Amino acid sequence: MNSTDLTPLERRIWQAFPRGAAIDVRRDESEDPATIQGAERTIRAEVIRALLLGGSSEPGEAPALRVAGARITGVLDLQHTEIHHPIRLTSCHFRHSLELDGAQTRQLDLSGSSLPALAARSLRIDGALRLTNCRIAGSVQLSNAEISSGIFLDHAHLGTGGGWALQLDHATVGADVWAPNLVTVGGIRLSTAHVEGAVDLEDAQVKNATGDAVDAARLTVGTVLNAGGLTAEGRVRLTGAKVAGWISFIEAKLSNPGGVALGISSCQATQLTLRDAQPVSGDVNMHYASFKVIEAAPQVWPATVRLEGLTYEALTPRLPAADRIALLQRDADGFVPHSYEQLAASYRHVGDDADARAVQLAKQRRRRTTLPWYAKLWGYLQDVTVGYGFRPTRAGSWLLALLLLGSVAYGTHQPPPLEQGKGPQFNAPVYTLDLLLPIIDFGQQSAFAPTGVHQWFSYLLIAVGWALATTVAAGITRTLSR
Repeated sequence: MNSTDLTPLERRIWQAFPRGAAIDVRRDESEDPATIQGAERTIRAEVIRALLLGGSSEPGEAPALRVAGARITGVLDLQHTEIHHPIRLTSCHFRHSLELDGAQTRQLDLSGSSLPALAARSLRIDGALRLTNCRIAGSVQLSNAEISSGIFLDHAHLGTGGGWALQLDHATVGADVWAPNLVTVGGIRLSTAHVEGAVDLEDAQVKNATGDAVDAARLTVGTVLNAGGLTAEGRVRLTGAKVAGWISFIEAKLSNPGGVALGISSCQATQLTLRDAQPVSGDVNMHYASFKVIEAAPQVWPATVRLEGLTYEALTPRLPAADRIALLQRDADGFVPHSYEQLAASYRHVGDDADARAVQLAKQRRRRTTLPWYAKLWGYLQDVTVGYGFRPTRAGSWLLALLLLGSVAYGTHQPPPLEQGKGPQFNAPVYTLDLLLPIIDFGQQSAFAPTGVHQWFSYLLIAVGWALATTVAAGITRTLSR
């Protein structure tokens, strides 16, 4: 480009480029880039393009474009270009969008700048992409991008309407996606992205009430996904995501009334934490997700959940089974046996057999609601008498009550002996025990034969005794095995 066609500022930048020198025309560091005016601070996009693609270099120097506080006019079109120099256009005001689809460069730093939009699909950067504190009215399109270092979006403001404010789907990031205090009007799309380091959305605010606030389906994260303090209006979707460390929603506020607020079906991570999070407004889907630890207070979960196939080793904080069972009863799929078995297993895993039995009992009671009336009656009988076998001490109480009843009944109406003058002397309590305990034989049952009502009562004691004694024996066996 002919130097006579350049403005004084453009000439300064052209002269500084071969040495990588910085040109700063800001009035002060707190200046709002959107207010930049005046020809003396204006650079044409065509000049920047010509400089990046054909600028000269000096021996022993590293050429670079480093400008702060300028107003850039025209569309900066660098699509499908290969740029061998770092680009640093910070605290600048772009009047038109920046086009980088298919481009390759070493480093791109737009920190503090104001842009209408950033189109950078399939962008390849050998270093970092810095959008710290940027104000981008439209969307940031980074689908299929390859960033060898990290992406920095901390304190950035993206989007002004619906749709996607940030698209990182199918992208590859060699370090972190660093976006604490990010604010978007529109969703964040991270689906099928691969991030070697962490994804940090701490204290971010994402609003897309008509769709997904965060779509991270099939996202792969090498360390942690930190969404602590996240405020999300719209669905947060982590379906099929794989996170090597933990997923944090500590103190988060997730809201999507009338729809799914948190979808983490088939998600895998070491730990899922919602410690101190606001109660989720909307449904939670956790089908076939897998975690070692889930940390969440019962009040965090909404009225509707889906838990089929969810697996975990432990729940924190440690709470009685009664505080956890209520969630299983709110499953939108109705009675899900696996959910009860999984909860019981988590209590057994930490050695809490009593709460594990409480969960198993709750499972049988929930199952009873799905049965026909006659099966329900039988279920109620098992519940009242022996707690479906999970309350063996209750069976012992029934045995004692029947022993007392039988002792009174046969003590006042002694049954006649089978053979006069033979057999042991009648003893009402021992005779009742002989009827109730199927294994032990005291010789009383075979020596006496009640008649009438007392005969039918003896049959009842024998039948009930078999059921109760078997339950007590099973309880003793479980205790000994523990």
